Amino acid sequence: MDDEAQQTERDRSSRPSGPGSPPEPEPREGRSRSAYPGAVAAWIPGGWITVTLLVLLLFLLLLSAFVIQPFRIPSGSMERGLRVGDRVVVNKVAYRFGAGPRRGDIVVFDGTGTWGDGDYIKRVVGVGGDHVTCCDDEGRVQVNGRPVDESAFLYPGDSPSTVAFDVVVPAGTLFVLGDHRADSSDSRDHLGSPGGGMVPVDDVVGRADWIVWPFGHATVLDRPGAYASVPAAKGAKDAKHAKDADG
Repeated sequence: MDDEAQQTERDRSSRPSGPGSPPEPEPREGRSRSAYPGAVAAWIPGGWITVTLLVLLLFLLLLSAFVIQPFRIPSGSMERGLRVGDRVVVNKVAYRFGAGPRRGDIVVFDGTGTWGDGDYIKRVVGVGGDHVTCCDDEGRVQVNGRPVDESAFLYPGDSPSTVAFDVVVPAGTLFVLGDHRADSSDSRDHLGSPGGGMVPVDDVVGRADWIVWPFGHATVLDRPGAYASVPAAKGAKDAKHAKDADG
């Protein structure tokens, strides 16, 4: 009885066959898509381990080329915040979508052809159009007539500058200084060089956003509030007023 019931169920689920029924198509043989990575892994020495490492390496290369890049601090010019041997992560997309460097940012730039071969790291003090001078009666740097209190990041014991300067930053360039002014070769040292010590914005690699090594010194590199009260450059104000009038 049970055998008959089981046979009936199998009959219901099977296709009818007979002289008038079309033959069932035979399944096509082919290589599964998942077989190709396996074939590649089998062909490469080391198999899946090598493939995984190659993919990881490619990912890191693309990340370093277009998104972030590690940078080792080579000198004491940015102490006390950045010490010799610290590793920072440079954000390479910070200025790629219309935003430019701002006063107070720590930037890495390529000094080839103007400052010497290699990359440098400094703090932005003036942007295009800014009038930067030093020093006022209290020994402070002034930007667009407003004194800047640099005590939060300036190296202890350093004065803002022992070199007097009075510059207007050309459009598309930056005036940069090290935080350890007594041990920094920066825009002040290149005032008489081609370019007047200014750093072209196009030469900026990116903004240093994090210290990641050593772990005990790891931190986020925030933009200090010292420049928040600095007014816009006169040229920028005139351009804005002209735009508003045209609008």
